[in-house]
Order: sequence, then structure tokens, then C-alpha cells
Amino acid sequence: MSYEERRNKLYRWMAEERVSLAMFEHTEARQDPAIRWMTGHPGDGLLFLGFDRYGKSHSLLVPWDINIALIYAEADSVIAYTEFERQPLRALQGALAYFKIPMGCKVEIPPVTPYPLFLHYVGALFDFEVLCRNGGIHREVEVLRAIKDAEELGIYRTLSAITNELIHVLEQRIRSGELRTEEAVALFIEAACRKRGCEGMGFETLAAGPQRSFGIHPFPAYTGGDFAAPGLSILDFGIKYAGYTSDVTLTFARPPLSRTQERLVALTERAYRLALAMVGDGVAAKTIAAAVDVFFSNAKKSMPHALGHGIGLEAHEAPALRNRADNDWVLKPGMIFTLEPGLYDPAQGGCRLENDILLTEAGVEVLTNARIIRL
Repeated sequence: MSYEERRNKLYRWMAEERVSLAMFEHTEARQDPAIRWMTGHPGDGLLFLGFDRYGKSHSLLVPWDINIALIYAEADSVIAYTEFERQPLRALQGALAYFKIPMGCKVEIPPVTPYPLFLHYVGALFDFEVLCRNGGIHREVEVLRAIKDAEELGIYRTLSAITNELIHVLEQRIRSGELRTEEAVALFIEAACRKRGCEGMGFETLAAGPQRSFGIHPFPAYTGGDFAAPGLSILDFGIKYAGYTSDVTLTFARPPLSRTQERLVALTERAYRLALAMVGDGVAAKTIAAAVDVFFSNAKKSMPHALGHGIGLEAHEAPALRNRADNDWVLKPGMIFTLEPGLYDPAQGGCRLENDILLTEAGVEVLTNARIIRL
């Protein structure tokens, strides 16, 4: 699917909702990678989708770095952010003039806009109906992004192949003793992924040896301490390719393990298999998460985080796989998400297993081969 086709879906939504202009913002203060999803622009900037006075749809990209935008971005028009003094309100006013939006029309701004700034917009744009809401066009983008199109699926197959290759090489080098510290592991992954054409890491690598694996997200993310020493070590990483990120977690179990550690490993593996077996078209994501919570509860254990989450241009996006009353996501073909059950013991360390899962019309496809590796 082309960027134009993605934007066309939103123009149809805007026409139905009678929204004349919609603003998307990816800046240092408020980041929204949906701009890249709609244009391919990899940097900061603003994007305006609207209808001109003749009712024709049009996209206006206002990039911080126009040189990068002219190489990577696809939009109907591009105007440098400096033309608006790098101020979002000035850019919005400029877009209204550019599109020749009539007074009284609906103008939608990002729902993450701080309230004082929203009031500033309302005061400056008193001739327009300024919308700042949940459930608007930004929610529509979230829903569309949750189901990957053919181009995105192609990216994920390449991304997953690179991720799996790195997992294989990591296991070899850890077994051989070449990679012995958290730092060595983390830095190796970043260097290796860039050599294979990746943009870098999808998020900061979390490498925790046996003394630190009790944390869901260890602090700091990695140190010069031992990794894959006797006990349980956790490695959580994702690499970014063409803007999209993978997200996997491996646990390295080196003997001798205590009975408690063996039980943590066994329960985590069983919880993962339980969750994977429940994945299917039309299944409520909350149902799967609740089943895993019940499984751990029956074993007198508790998982302190969600079961999983969608991945894409962000490491955490829709759909959410968590056991919360407000989680109304239902799994559909085209969704890519993680399953990552884990247990953590302050004295014994932690164990987590996370893979990236694609739901297709034919069933479930496990894209990555992360696992609990016994050394």
C-alpha cells in the first residue's frame, strides 16, 4: 500500500466526520511516528491533511529538516518548518491559509496537546472549531496502523530474519565465552544490526545478568557486569529496519539452577505456550492476558506487567494484550504483536520469553525464534 492510499483512508474518514483539516505532530516534545506511516518522512515535522476550497484532498508536510524530507518523504506539498518560525501554531495558521479553509470549519489537533497550549490554539483560531479529543482521527490512525499492509509485512519478514540471525550468532558467541558482559552483549547487537542494514535499535537494549534479572526493566539498562553467568540472565532487545522494530526477550539459564529458578523457567514456558495456543481471529486480547494471569495465580505467582503489545513504527503500539477492563482490542489478521510472559524473584532473578507474532488469515505465524536458552 502506498503512502497516498493510507492518506486516502483518512480523507474518507475526515469527509464523513466533516473535519476540514487535521494536524499531526512529530517533534521533540510530542512524537507521533504516524507521520512516517503516511509520508515516509523519518524526521521531525508536522503533517496537515485537509481539503482545499474545491473539496480536493491534499497533504502538506512541514519538516524540520527539509533536505531529508525531499529525499525520503512523499507528500503533495512540502514547506520548511523555518517558514513558520518552527512554531506549531504558526504552522497551523499557515496551513489554514494554504488550504483556504473557510471560517467555522472543524480543525483537529493532536489529543496529546497540553491543555494550556490547546487554550492558546482556541484563542488564536477563534474563527474555527478546534477539536482536541480521544477517538478522533488520531485514534483512527492507531486502528489502521494496528493491521499491517502488504508492504509492512514484507518489511517485517526481513526484519525478523535479521533478528533471528542475531539471536543465533548471540547464542554462539555467548556459549563460546566471547561475549561475557552485559555491555559486550548490548554493543554487539547494535553494531551487528547496523552492519546488516538496520537503522539501529528500536529501543535501548536491556541486558541483565543473574544479579539484576529480577527487574522487569533493569536500571541501568546494562552495565559492565557478568552476563550469562550461573543463574538466570535476561536479554530484551529490538532492532529497527525501515522504521519498524522487532522486540524479543531471551533468558539464558546457566547451571547450577535452584529449584525456584527451574520453576520460574518452567512456568514461563508453559504460560507462553498457553497464550500462543489462544491467539486467533476475533479473540479478545484481554481474554488471553487474563488466562495467563490466572495460570500464574494458580501457581502462586504474579506477572507484574502486561502479556504483550503491538509493534510497528513504535516498540509499543496497538493492540494491547493486557488484563484491564478498558482493553477492548480484538485480534485480527494483519496484526503483529508480542507475547512476553515473565516472572521475577528478588533473590532468584527473573525469566521472560518474548516473541513477535503475526496473525494471518491462515492462522498464527511466530516471526522470531527467541527462547529460553540453557547453557
